[in-house]
Amino acid sequence: MKKLLNTLYVTSTDKYLSLDGENIVILADREECGRVPLHNLEAIVTFGYSGISPALLGKCAADNISVSFMSRHGKFLAGVVGPYCGNVVLRKTQYRLSESEEECTKIAKNIIFGKLFNSRWVIERATRDYSNSLDVEKLKNVSLQIKNSMESISDCVDTASLRGVEGEAATRYFSVFDDLILRQKDDFFFRERNRRPPTDAVNAMLSFSYTMLTSMVTSALYCVGLDPFVGYLHKDRPGRASLALDMIEELRSVFADRFVLTMINRKSVNKADFITKENGAVMFTDNGKKKFLQSWQNKKLTEIKHPYLEEKVQWGMVPYVQALLLARYLRGDIDGYPTFLWK
Repeated sequence: MKKLLNTLYVTSTDKYLSLDGENIVILADREECGRVPLHNLEAIVTFGYSGISPALLGKCAADNISVSFMSRHGKFLAGVVGPYCGNVVLRKTQYRLSESEEECTKIAKNIIFGKLFNSRWVIERATRDYSNSLDVEKLKNVSLQIKNSMESISDCVDTASLRGVEGEAATRYFSVFDDLILRQKDDFFFRERNRRPPTDAVNAMLSFSYTMLTSMVTSALYCVGLDPFVGYLHKDRPGRASLALDMIEELRSVFADRFVLTMINRKSVNKADFITKENGAVMFTDNGKKKFLQSWQNKKLTEIKHPYLEEKVQWGMVPYVQALLLARYLRGDIDGYPTFLWK
């Protein structure tokens, strides 16, 4: 159980929430294990199959406190809101700003700055931790190039020029990705980013982790009342969760890429966890996918200190925090969207 930005997160699957006056009572095996005042709460998010009493649901609806039900793996299942929920105002603001290239560029600049900052950090962290195993000069040179790209973001006047800067920096980042694979080099290698379908095990893992991350971010956006399909960097396209794709950019390297590298370098996966189809596509075996998902869940439970909130949160909560921060920016509560800058 964790309270962040006026939202109560219940991550345990064996809890039951009930109402006692103006308080939420958290029960485990019919015994009280926690109590949270309702005042100042804006939302409740439950993971797994936590039960909630009808009285508490009614109270939340009357007090305009949204309740979101997520699967154990973080997929959005359903939400309950009262008749005066302010999410429609938030979404109207989201839609209005999406029609302004100036506003889109302003938000996208922060997102891409975060992406490049975190990509550079992954490289710098590797040179620090594995200096004896890596070509440090090569990696430092790429890090400097990405830093130069970060400095050019301020000169971008629209999202098209911003995508150009991001594309060049991503090419440089992936040019040394294979260097960061330190073990099982014969079976796990990276030559270039390929997908639809991925043609090697590393790209298969990257694609799957990006899909999982997009699902997490999409659920987070639903929870805070934003429309995942209306973005700022990624433009509208039928069936594409453009805002979710925007939001994962800053998290790709530090959440997904490092997770993939860790699984390979710790030998949590091996060659036997993948199969090659007739068309050349490389996919997980059932056992390999099971390993991946179990490790992914463990990763989500790992605690970090959020760089903006300066509070300890689980990695799995980071997309929800970022979605809340974006919503606060759109409401005018803060001056700019605080991108996730991991250190």
